[in-house]
Amino acid sequence: ARCQCKVVPRERRNCGYPGISAVECRKAGCCFNASVPGIPWCFAPKPKKARKVCPNDPHTRINCGFPGITAKECERKGCCFRAHPAGVPWCFYHRMVEE
Repeated sequence: ARCQCKVVPRERRNCGYPGISAVECRKAGCCFNASVPGIPWCFAPKPKKARKVCPNDPHTRINCGFPGITAKECERKGCCFRAHPAGVPWCFYHRMVEE
């Protein structure tokens, strides 16, 4: 993702060694931009934005509780609670999705 390399120069975290080539830099999973002298040209990309969502598909739920857990107990564990359908976990983990 190109936008992850839009890091303002003063916030760039060095991600290579002096004199690293653009090819080596990108191979290491880093960003390369030699347009600003005196700051790292090879730098770490911005972390991906991810958010927690409760999966919609009941069959992908990963159990986070125990049979008969209440919504309050489930949410206290930081998990999702949906008391339907039958036969799948009602208390289940979030999934991380990249934005």
